[in-house]
Amino acid sequence: MKINKDKLRLAMARKCMNARELASAVECSAESIHQILSGRRNVTTKKLGRIAKALDVDVTEIIDQEGE
Repeated sequence: MKINKDKLRLAMARKCMNARELASAVECSAESIHQILSGRRNVTTKKLGRIAKALDVDVTEIIDQEGE
């Protein structure tokens, strides 16, 4: 799935989290989060769920939806 990078950054800002802190909460590498933020990597459904849970947002708030 493709995450909307701007929406992800906004959600991170709301939680006062940087990429390293998000990576720790999601249990993945900081490099993986950096690649997602730069658009070089898409995410699995499982990782998307973990990111949304760590940021306390609904998954639909951070994904690129068709038609936008």
